[in-house]
Amino acid sequence: MPVPSILFPADPLNPRRPDPHFAWEARLVRELGGEHLLVDHDELLAGRAEEAVRRVPRGSGPLWYRGWMLPSARYAEFAAALTARGGNLLTSPPGYAAAHELPGWYGAFEGATPPSVWIPTAGAVPPTPAELAEAVARLGGSGPAIVKDYVKSRKHEWQEACYVPELADLAAVGRVVGRFVELQGEFLAGGVVLRRYEEFERADGPDEERGDAVAGAGDAGGPGATDATDATGGEGGPGSAGGTGDVGGPGTTGGERRTVEARVWWLDGRPVLVGPHPDAPRLHVEPDLTEVSALVRRLGCRFVTTDLASRADGSGWRVVEVGDGQVSDLPRGIDASGLLASLIAA
Repeated sequence: MPVPSILFPADPLNPRRPDPHFAWEARLVRELGGEHLLVDHDELLAGRAEEAVRRVPRGSGPLWYRGWMLPSARYAEFAAALTARGGNLLTSPPGYAAAHELPGWYGAFEGATPPSVWIPTAGAVPPTPAELAEAVARLGGSGPAIVKDYVKSRKHEWQEACYVPELADLAAVGRVVGRFVELQGEFLAGGVVLRRYEEFERADGPDEERGDAVAGAGDAGGPGATDATDATGGEGGPGSAGGTGDVGGPGTTGGERRTVEARVWWLDGRPVLVGPHPDAPRLHVEPDLTEVSALVRRLGCRFVTTDLASRADGSGWRVVEVGDGQVSDLPRGIDASGLLASLIAA
């Protein structure tokens, strides 16, 4: 049976080597006896998938991708271009969309994640007041919430474009949603989501971590903070996942305390790596995976991540976000050899 190769984005300044953000992963793949190949992420985003994969040898067989996020439509083009060259992405386009976009994974995790509703939109057009009122009613009609799209929030603009203190104040909902849509612009993914705000346990992190709770979110190509597993950036940009600020506060800046959170990597329903969230790489916790395992299996996607946070009232762990494992960021300093070895052996 052919051994999968792993695709990484090429360095835009030197297309013969991996993007610097992923160079350490590519090096580790080689040390583990695997093979990595390079694709042009900019060409993928531009809709030129055939050109993007021209360096992938024909007949390359099974493939994983480890790189920057792609909109689901662009991922489908990516998969088709590889298939035409005799390659096969082991995460199918429907599987990618199911894990990458909240409407795709929410049904499998409903009850274990903050209640959410969404309104599909055609581009960067805010929902109508009537659509917002109906969505608010479905979410219970009152209480605090956050605004995001199918993939990202804008925690950097917490007060103006993310947090809604009271859903019953429909005028305020409209203002926050409108500003969110305006700031997302062409990068708005899928539609507008309203998620119930929840409080999570917080802890002091090492001093060197402070001030970067949403570090990198939206850098180099995608606006806004990525959600808790939207890891490697807004569609086309790097950045660590946005973390629990999306449903439990704006994240940590300055002297604030960090959310107690973990990122779990799953392959074929099995947890292959449990570590800290990329926004707090030195804050290690051990979440209870008893209930989550069944939910991951229910989702049915081969390679996914779940971000778990501990509730402030001590009532257990919540699934903050789910994401496609191919585009979820790894925290600095983590030992990823087991994860990458599992992908090579899959």
